[in-house]
Amino acid sequence: MLSFLKHKFSKKDKFFARWGISHLLVALIVGGLMAGWLVLWQHHSDEGRVEQLAQSADKAAAEPNKDLPPDTAKIGGPFSLTSQDGKIVTEHDFPGKYLLVYFGYTSCPDMCPTGLQSISIAMDALQGEGDKVQPLFITVDPARDTPKKIKDYDAAFHPKIIGLTGTAEQIASVAKEYQVFYQKGEGDQDYEVQHTSLIFLMDPNGNLVTTFDEEVNPKAIVAALQKAWGQPAPVAQP
Repeated sequence: MLSFLKHKFSKKDKFFARWGISHLLVALIVGGLMAGWLVLWQHHSDEGRVEQLAQSADKAAAEPNKDLPPDTAKIGGPFSLTSQDGKIVTEHDFPGKYLLVYFGYTSCPDMCPTGLQSISIAMDALQGEGDKVQPLFITVDPARDTPKKIKDYDAAFHPKIIGLTGTAEQIASVAKEYQVFYQKGEGDQDYEVQHTSLIFLMDPNGNLVTTFDEEVNPKAIVAALQKAWGQPAPVAQP
């Protein structure tokens, strides 16, 4: 068999075989160099993006968001919900407090943990001034989020967060007050809920101060609160 193979390959065939192998090796080397260059380029590009995001976050902390959603005068309003401790809670249970209100649900895969983490870091940064603020986590999935489940969930973030649930009608009512969209996905138990992911900063009179997305730098929340404390809260409109 070996002699047959040797006989079948002419000198010309061997030349082209060696030529092909040489070019294959060159192609592999060039490809490796290009791949390495692309990795380095992507690394430097990512570093630049991270630096840009950090600078933007610092700027946002110094100058809190002034762009409010449309019809801000209509955002916020009365509610009656059940707390994580099983008590009936209304907007009147937090006199003199600034509220950080976030709508989400305990089975949320990404946005809700990010939003609650942002609030938690801001609350820690406020230290003693945190007594002026009450964070509220309102579920948009009342069918699955019982008071106990919400309490266990909130405990993973910050002790001051109060979770609220209620009937489907109560949740729909408070979501309408805050102009929050939510929609249950397909399935009976294993489903996701699409929802607005904003942190609402409300003053003690129930007026909207500003909003943040869930990925906000916590410094921006702290700065917005400290700015709000430096001036009297406007009187609530009837």
